Amino acid sequence: MPLLVVGSIALDSVHTPTEAREDVLGGSAVYFSYAASYFTGVKLVGVVGEDWPAAHTELLQARNVDTKGLEIVKGGETFRWTGKYQSNMNDRDTLEVHLNVLEDFSPTLPEDFCRSPFLFLANGAPSTQMKVLQQMTGPKLVVADTMDLWIEIARDDLEAMLKKVDGLVLNDSEAKKLTEDENLVRAGRKVLEMGPKFVVLKKGEHGAMFFSEHETYVMPAYPTEEVVDPTGAGDSFAGGMMGYLAEKNDFSPAALKEAMAYGTVVASFNVEDFSLEKMKKIERAEVDARFAEYRQMLSF
Repeated sequence: MPLLVVGSIALDSVHTPTEAREDVLGGSAVYFSYAASYFTGVKLVGVVGEDWPAAHTELLQARNVDTKGLEIVKGGETFRWTGKYQSNMNDRDTLEVHLNVLEDFSPTLPEDFCRSPFLFLANGAPSTQMKVLQQMTGPKLVVADTMDLWIEIARDDLEAMLKKVDGLVLNDSEAKKLTEDENLVRAGRKVLEMGPKFVVLKKGEHGAMFFSEHETYVMPAYPTEEVVDPTGAGDSFAGGMMGYLAEKNDFSPAALKEAMAYGTVVASFNVEDFSLEKMKKIERAEVDARFAEYRQMLSF
């Protein structure tokens, strides 16, 4: 089934303890789209400037990503982020952020995009996410992402948005900040009380937790031997998860659990190289093979 994502598109500069890359393809919607494309066609909505390389658009189109919703602002510059990872590869410092065209982005969906049954609102201002929701026509499943910035500066908008979505994906520190509770189990359940039917707490190298009215469980991370660049891992996780749900046209409890596992596996490939470099080298067969290994690891 068609899957729509609205979110940031970026040119990233990434510094790790051993290497660095400048102006590589990034952004929440990009990582999400590429990860989801292993499972289903994706409709992408985002904004870039005139400095955006056409080759990046062609790369996405080759992965069955519909870029009709990609807005190119004349004379504008693409959103840019520069970050530096610490030696543990979990902690990072943001060195520079230039919102550029993203600062005034007000998405207008192509008509056929509005009828997409599956929608992922990638990280962005809650007011922008609400504008997208207002343009949709009867989606089956709506899942959103958020970050600590919006919790701090747009909490009212965020809480209003949470009442309109089926699922929320956020990391553990964001859940603690949103609920003002250091206990992740209590925090996950408190987020449920804010409106979503299910909540996924991402815990980086420690996997992810799932909360719904009826069940709570933890998915461990896939044991990746060498982490080269964790940028986009959370968005790749969400893309794998939502891509699988859209492919199956099913978001029953059993489907959600399998989707979480597929998201975990796709994210494990993402961290093995900078940007999308590792993802470009694999196809669905490699994803399924690692999924089978992961399933075997969890059986006892």
